[in-house]
Parts: sequence; structure tokens; C-alpha cells
Amino acid sequence: MLSAEKIVSLHDGQTQAWHLAGNHSDVTKPAESAPEDWLELVMRQHRANFDLWHIEDEARTPGATDAELAGVKRRVDSTNQRRNDLAEELDRRLLGWLETQGLPDQGAALNSESPGWMIDRLSILALKIYHTREEAGRADAPMGHAERNRERLAILEEQRADLAKCLDSLWQETVGGRRRFKLYRQLKMYNDPTLNPAIYRKAAGTAGE
Repeated sequence: MLSAEKIVSLHDGQTQAWHLAGNHSDVTKPAESAPEDWLELVMRQHRANFDLWHIEDEARTPGATDAELAGVKRRVDSTNQRRNDLAEELDRRLLGWLETQGLPDQGAALNSESPGWMIDRLSILALKIYHTREEAGRADAPMGHAERNRERLAILEEQRADLAKCLDSLWQETVGGRRRFKLYRQLKMYNDPTLNPAIYRKAAGTAGE
């Protein structure tokens, strides 16, 4: 079910396709209830990271107004929540499949990081690799810029290759009953109006006016 090679290929292909399409908007999202296969879910999680990357770029735009930055901050929060929810859903989907196989073996060694969050890291590395490669080929860059980014690119590609191998190894060992992982919930508080005091205290003060 899980193949790091297919995930890396999907990340790279979609990153290039979305950039070529000029689609840097986080407005269009697949329907949450739509039927989807495993790789479609991986793609949706990667899209959340893609959107987050470009929204955060907006926050660094010179001359951005306070009102623009406030809007960006809200979009960052909502998109990051989507990213986290989808990473958890990746693990939930994998654990659901494993359950049908009588796995994972509860006596096996526990891995501290789950596949969903390893895939999230691969997603971010795909974005870093794309943009670093872009900088390495930039025609108007200052002297030394291309060389510096080629060095960075080699490091990023090595890190991704290592992580992909670790992901495949974890999955193979889990299927083989020698290792296990759990669904670790992030339990973000900042978007929940009942848990974030900045929200519920503001709401209480407004109600009392």
C-alpha cells in the first residue's frame, strides 16, 4: 500500500504542475467527502503544504500592510490546521488497512514517528528542493548564488533519500510484525474557540457589552 518512491514522484510531479499552472491559491480544495484512493490523500496533504508555503511567502512581502498581514495570518492558521488534519488522516488510513491484516503487532517495537508525519516531511522537502533548484538556475542571481544553492540542493536530496528509505523500512517492518506506530494527534488549540483564551475571552467581553 505504501511506497516512498511513488510518494516522492507524486510530490515532485504535483509541485511542478501546480507551479506551471500558476495555481498558488489555497481557495480551491477537493471536496472533503469525495471518494479517494491512498495517493489522492497524499496529494491533498501535499497541497496543504504547497498552499502554506506560498501563503507564508505573502507574509514576507515588503510593504505588506498590517491588514494584509492579519489576513495572511488567519489563512496560515486555517491551512496549517488542514495540513495537520490530513497528516493524521494518512496515519488513520494506514492503521485502518493494517487492522484488516491483524496488524500492527502490539508486542512489536514502537516507532516514535508515524508514516503520516514522515510523509509530511517528505512533502516539505519536495517544496524546498523545487525552490532551491529554481534558485540554482536563476539567471539574475548575484555571484556565488547558484553554487550555494547547488550545495543546498545536494543536501536536501540526500536528506529526502534517507527519509524515503526510513519510511519504506518502517512500513515493511510494520507489515512484517516487527515494528508498530500509533496515531499521534496534534490536538491544535489555536483554532478552537473553546480552547484558545484569546478567542473565548474576546467573545465573552463582546457578549457583555
